[in-house]
Order: sequence, then C-alpha cells, then structure tokens
Amino acid sequence: MLRLVYHMDMMRRKDRLQDTEFARSVIRTAEYGVLSMVDQDNTPYAIPVSPALVGDTVYIHGATEGKKLAVIANNRKVCLVCVGKTRLLPGEFSTEYESTIVYGTAAIVGSDAEKTEALLAIARKYSPQFMDKAVAYIERALHQTVVVRITIEEMTAKAKLPKNVPQL
Repeated sequence: MLRLVYHMDMMRRKDRLQDTEFARSVIRTAEYGVLSMVDQDNTPYAIPVSPALVGDTVYIHGATEGKKLAVIANNRKVCLVCVGKTRLLPGEFSTEYESTIVYGTAAIVGSDAEKTEALLAIARKYSPQFMDKAVAYIERALHQTVVVRITIEEMTAKAKLPKNVPQL
C-alpha cells in the first residue's frame, strides 16, 4: 500500500498538504521532474528527467551509459520532485504552485516488454498526437535506450492554489 507521507517537522504550512490523487496528478502533468540521488562519495547528484506515472511506478528513460546509471547501481534510493502549475504573484511576493515529492527505489528495466510499455507511457504523456510514430521509434531505439523504474514507496504533495479553488 502506497503511503502519502507527511512528516510534521518537514512541512511548515500544513494547510498546503494535498492528497494522494493530487500528488499523482502533478506527476502526470508536470513537464519535467528533478531526480535526486547520492553517489558513492555521498555527493548529491540531481538531473532533470521526463517522468511518466504508471500505477505506483514512475518511469524515466535515458542513455545506456552515464553518471545516473552509475549512481543508481551504487545506491538505488532516489527522490523525484515534480512541479506542476505555477503562477508568480509579484504584488504579493508569493507564488501559486503545486508539487509532489516521491521517495522510492530505482532499478534498470531488463525486460523488453516492460521497457516498451514504459516508453509508450512516456510517449503518451509527451507526444500523444504522434503515437503511430512513437511505436516505430521505440522499436528502432529500444536497445539504445535505458528505462529506469522508480517504485514509489512514499510521496507527499503540497500546493498553494488560487484563492478561488478550494484547498484539500
């Protein structure tokens, strides 16, 4: 069972806490996320990624080599931050925003079937009007692409919504 995390000492504005469905909607609609990891020297490492949510799993993709894969091989614990809609409120010295933080375990997807489904989920999110081309592209690039599965263990969502939209 997926837990919505709320640590009393972590969130100052308790009135901005959002529910699990809100958290999922931010991941589904965010243009990008930032994946944070810790390398073998305990040095933080964070990179922008294009996440797609499937059930309690987030998929990202990338090159078949690089620092991200080396860090995950050493430490599979990750944190993914997705920021949804934002609107600056300059006259109020504030911002309306929505965000989700996911804590999970990353693993490289080995199965071609799961890789294909993950890449199709990413294509549906980012290029829904080009699914016919996406299928052909995925077939050509499947073995030149790595897919990372992030199994969500905990997540939290927070938002400062427009005043005319009720907060949860």
